[in-house]
Amino acid sequence: MTEKISLTVKQQLIVICAVAALLPVWLISWITQLPWYLVVSSTVITLLITSYFALRLSKPLLQGMTSLETGLLNFKDGELSSLLAYNRDDEMGRLCQLYNQTAKQLRQEKQSIYQRELMLDNVLQSSPQAIILKNDHDFIVYSNHSARDLLGAKSALEGSQLSQLLNTAHPQLINAVERGVDGLFTLDNQQHESQTWHLATGKLLLNNQFHTLYVFKQLTRELSRQEVEVWKKVIRIISHELNNSLGPMSSMLHSAKILSEKVKEPRLSRVFLTIEERIKHLNEFVQGYGKFAKLPTPQSTRINWPTLFQQLQTQWAFDLTQQQNVTTFADQAQLEQLLINLLKNAHESGSKSEHISISLSQNNHYTRITVNDQGKGMSEQVMANALIPFYSTKSTGTGLGLALCREIVEAHHGQISLHNRSNGGLSVHIVLPNAE
Repeated sequence: MTEKISLTVKQQLIVICAVAALLPVWLISWITQLPWYLVVSSTVITLLITSYFALRLSKPLLQGMTSLETGLLNFKDGELSSLLAYNRDDEMGRLCQLYNQTAKQLRQEKQSIYQRELMLDNVLQSSPQAIILKNDHDFIVYSNHSARDLLGAKSALEGSQLSQLLNTAHPQLINAVERGVDGLFTLDNQQHESQTWHLATGKLLLNNQFHTLYVFKQLTRELSRQEVEVWKKVIRIISHELNNSLGPMSSMLHSAKILSEKVKEPRLSRVFLTIEERIKHLNEFVQGYGKFAKLPTPQSTRINWPTLFQQLQTQWAFDLTQQQNVTTFADQAQLEQLLINLLKNAHESGSKSEHISISLSQNNHYTRITVNDQGKGMSEQVMANALIPFYSTKSTGTGLGLALCREIVEAHHGQISLHNRSNGGLSVHIVLPNAE
């Protein structure tokens, strides 16, 4: 096969101009029967003159085309900061001007997109949801800090294969990812607490390559919050009905006691006394539940820890280990109620007073309070339900002590957890944020 000859624009212009100039010269030479040496000399002079003028005419065009080619190569490399210097007042100049306007607009849009991507990345990195994006070769192309914590990695996940990272993950997590469908699964953390997670998956086309997106959302706190809200609603309904009954009963009892004074019957006095005691007990019962169902919004102030512990030690005996200069912002009344409930449980656990202790410490982000005893501890079943309202192992318990503790802690955006101690007894850990 013969290779096709391709002429540049410059060469094409010279050929066109030369042919257009030589045709009249050859036609006149043929009509006038000029000698061959004059024809040759005329042809050479015509070629030189037309080539010179063709080069002069094509120079601006070639300069504009060269500028456009350089600009388009910059576009190809993603470089939008270079502008074309060609500024003649002709068609090529207007074309280069349009190129410069397009480059400026694209540069502005690129900067805007970069700012949006940076903001989106900051949002995703700080999101509590674990996000993993992998390509069709199983390599992770994007992940956030929550995903790193979920998989127990100490460095960025980008560039690693998801299947290799899952080799050391929790079996339930591996099973959820391998199923590849949206759904719930449970994980056990380092404190052996069961956590409920939701996995959402999706497919997307990115850079002409299919990718899989995994979004892991922890639902434990949300489910607990909804569960507590349901219990609060039940408590409010029960409290309302009991109050509606106790009010008329108290009024009728008072009237009956006045009428019974005329009868002079001792047994009636005992009956009325018993009824009065039960009504009083029910009132206290309703008020206790109402305190849980209508916990006010915490009014944060700087906690005076020495005063708080001094007040507690007038009611309960305990050993105190306190880090100096602990600054915590919380509702002092609610925090005092929290510690009263925990100390009361510790003393009722069968632990000796000298084995009950409170430790207080703080780092840059959290204040940690730990209440320890050496009582009987808790079985796994009791520990799993201890923070749920109405659950109690005591015959006279209401099941609201630890539930109220949990409500107070979560109202302060903190966390509470229960742990059996290795040497016997229970350890309650409370973590509160330091920020005001």
